[in-house]
Amino acid sequence: MNNHNFGCDFGSYHLKVYHKEADEYMIQHNMVAVQDKKGMLAYGDEAYAMYEKAPSDIHVTNPMSSGNLASISNMQAFLRNLLEKSIKGQLKGADYFVALPTDMQERIFTTLIQDSNMKPKNVYLVDKPVAAGLGLGINVKEAQGVMIVDIGGETTEISVLSLGGIVISRLIQNGGRSIDDAIQSAIRKEFNFFIGSKTAEAIKKELAFAIEPEETLMPICGRNMVVGLPQMMEVNSLFVYDAIQEQLGVIMDAVKTILERTPPELGVDIIQNGIYLTGGSAKIRKLDVLLAQKSGIRVIVDEEPEMSVVKGLARVMNEREFRPLAFVTKEQKYE
Repeated sequence: MNNHNFGCDFGSYHLKVYHKEADEYMIQHNMVAVQDKKGMLAYGDEAYAMYEKAPSDIHVTNPMSSGNLASISNMQAFLRNLLEKSIKGQLKGADYFVALPTDMQERIFTTLIQDSNMKPKNVYLVDKPVAAGLGLGINVKEAQGVMIVDIGGETTEISVLSLGGIVISRLIQNGGRSIDDAIQSAIRKEFNFFIGSKTAEAIKKELAFAIEPEETLMPICGRNMVVGLPQMMEVNSLFVYDAIQEQLGVIMDAVKTILERTPPELGVDIIQNGIYLTGGSAKIRKLDVLLAQKSGIRVIVDEEPEMSVVKGLARVMNEREFRPLAFVTKEQKYE
């Protein structure tokens, strides 16, 4: 008999999985490398290492795009290979708890797992903002307003929760990758210097400040577009600060829009409890300070913001009090 239980957060940047029986988390870059006529060559961190370096017959892609599934088959193969490598025993008959993003159709992730050859026993869904709240240590079942701003790889999800459900939410197509693109574009425009997306991401992690940047330099490698040759140059945090302001402004405006639409009684709770900032791009330096300035409300950031959702799934799986927050699709109910 299979007693495996898994919690899955299918993020645009990373796939995060909680294995209940081992009480451990697995995190891998959400990428696969597929070679012509040979199928999947690599996945996760190994595929990410090939990104922007592979020959033409090896396609390194992300199974998730803009918060949606771009390739169900690649995602199925990635998840199956990761789990088979990580656990002892068979996958057949396992239960899966999946974080469901705002605006995502319920059946998509259910179909992803049910139609794979993993042959699951049950597929449960948990609203992603609810899971994030639990992962942040909040009792989301209480009658209190909680605002969560989740800045992910390609989207930002802004939600107000109460009594275990979503009262109001908004998903915008701005996240860590759009900030990377802004850095990449600014360097190309200002210096006629082309860098890859992995370099842009590294610059963001090293130099990005939301306000009051501390002057820091970082050497980078790219291609001088004037002479057409690879070269080194230095980029500084002040330049990066200017490059990302527009993208951060879009996120701040979206937060203010949700606050304006929040019912007054829940708004009072948010003022008292603060705004919770999570997601991988919450690590941008002083982003919490910028959000506090723009909203007039204090902001709380988790120590591991990229892990909030999968930690919340773990609480649903382990704590009986929160198990009712998991649900199944109508299709599953009537099978």
